[in-house]
Amino acid sequence: MAKAKKKSSKRKKRESKQKLTNRSLIKKIIFGLVITFLLYLSYCFITLPDINEAVNRTRQPSTTITAENGNEITTFGSVYSEVITVDELPKYVVDAIISTEDRRFYSHFGFDIISFTRAMLTNLFVGHYAQGGSTITQQVAKNLFLTPKKNIKRKIQELMLSFWLESKFTKDQILALYLNRVYLGSGTYGIEAASQKYFQKSSRDLNLKEAAVIAGMLKAPSRYNPIASEERAVKRAKVVLQNMVDNDKITQMQADNALKMRLGPEKKYNVKDAMHFADWVYNDVNDYIGERTNDIYVLTTLDQDLQQKASDILESTIKKYAASRNVHQGAIVIMDKSGAIKAMVGGVDYAKSQFNRATQALRQPGSSFKTFVYLTALQEGYAPEDKIIDGPLSIGKWKPENADRKYHGEVTLTQALAHSYNLATIYLSENLNRSDIIQNAKRMGITTEIENSPALALGTSEVKVIDMATAYTAIANGGYAVFPYAIKEIYTKDGYQLYQRNMDFENRIIKQKHAQQLTYMLQEVVAEGTGKKAQTGMFAAGKTGTSQENRDAWFVGFSQDLIIAVWLGNDDNSPMKNVSGSNLPAEIWRKIMLFYQN
Repeated sequence: MAKAKKKSSKRKKRESKQKLTNRSLIKKIIFGLVITFLLYLSYCFITLPDINEAVNRTRQPSTTITAENGNEITTFGSVYSEVITVDELPKYVVDAIISTEDRRFYSHFGFDIISFTRAMLTNLFVGHYAQGGSTITQQVAKNLFLTPKKNIKRKIQELMLSFWLESKFTKDQILALYLNRVYLGSGTYGIEAASQKYFQKSSRDLNLKEAAVIAGMLKAPSRYNPIASEERAVKRAKVVLQNMVDNDKITQMQADNALKMRLGPEKKYNVKDAMHFADWVYNDVNDYIGERTNDIYVLTTLDQDLQQKASDILESTIKKYAASRNVHQGAIVIMDKSGAIKAMVGGVDYAKSQFNRATQALRQPGSSFKTFVYLTALQEGYAPEDKIIDGPLSIGKWKPENADRKYHGEVTLTQALAHSYNLATIYLSENLNRSDIIQNAKRMGITTEIENSPALALGTSEVKVIDMATAYTAIANGGYAVFPYAIKEIYTKDGYQLYQRNMDFENRIIKQKHAQQLTYMLQEVVAEGTGKKAQTGMFAAGKTGTSQENRDAWFVGFSQDLIIAVWLGNDDNSPMKNVSGSNLPAEIWRKIMLFYQN
């Protein structure tokens, strides 16, 4: 019995000693975790960004591209505007933002425990990130000082900076920092820039519906801004207005009436379907004025109505024939006789492809290149009525054919060009100096390499759409070289002019007589030849072009005022079905020209 008691006493001592050891270990672990946490907090504090540097952080200057009528196409870079204080805004503007983004903003200390807990529970319940709990102060800390990267360090630093902001500034000052720096879509930063962009008015003059739209954009600026989708913007604004009702800031009747209000001016004038053009212009801006730090406006030569009509015609044509004729892409360049770009369509859908087929794509021009051959013949003393042979022809192993696989015997130069006879044209080019043909094409505007071979007469060397428009412009204007241009003026936001285009020095590259003769011949293409579907009932001259296996189809021509180059094809260079320069491109050309003339 005594032995049993003694063993029990020893066991209790061992257990007691083990408990003390376990407690000591737990204390050490907790102490280690606390020290690690404090060290990590110290690390987060030490690595906080320089606050002064962050506040004064530079931005990319904005470049606003406008059509010739002054209406905006787009803005590149970051658009900021004047600083707006909270007391300058209508009360409902502030109420809309507070009710939607941080309804306890004026009562918390930079971190809202209630909102954070609710967000965490919601996210756990749905099984993914669905709701955020950040306060406006935290968003200011993140936007001003930190990166968007999500990790523990950033969240801790965000909290530290939030507490610092709350101790340093008043609530209205924090809200002003937020409202003047927050991103609101379409390159705009701050409520004033957004108000000017979307509603053409100061944020001081926003109505309740516009205030709700701006507050709604804060959730997803690129999705809910009115330019991206007015329908989505208004739908989101309804949520904001209901938040204001729930927060006792407005009545239900006021919310219902707000939805009947207008967004911005009665008419909206933003230019549509011109982003390929805008990209092309933007890439050249610094070549005109050099590097700069100020915001600028670029006034271009673009005709808004012509641009939108050309884009609509191309898109509707492709949509109609995409399946039946395997045609999925196209490009259009429209110039006046000075070389000013009046419209540029670089593809069917900019959102799907930013590749500019009007300025970047290299495509075979087919028979539209024959114009350079006939010009060279005129310069060598041939006349439009002179006759050449359209018959069997062999050059080495190459035995070219006409499109109709027939021989037409003795024909005039005008007939050969009008009906696009391959054999007659090759016969003519082989009796000329091919280097002269290439030189003419280069002087008139072709910038790509042209292979010096017998096949050059059939347009086998690749060219750009804009280059073909430029080359035909030299015929349309009576023989003068042009340089395609789009920028008329560049000026600062304050109206200081940085650049103004001057008239080009006239440089005759084609004798007037030859330009007139060639114009007559190109008129016959439309009147009697392959370009009949381009007839408008008024003066029209041009040339069709189709590359091998119908991979490219062109019509390039001019009226009294405009030069238009139209190309159709596929990005993968696959053949089209029954699409040639004489049908769809000529029809597109005709529709655009009729719109302009009427």
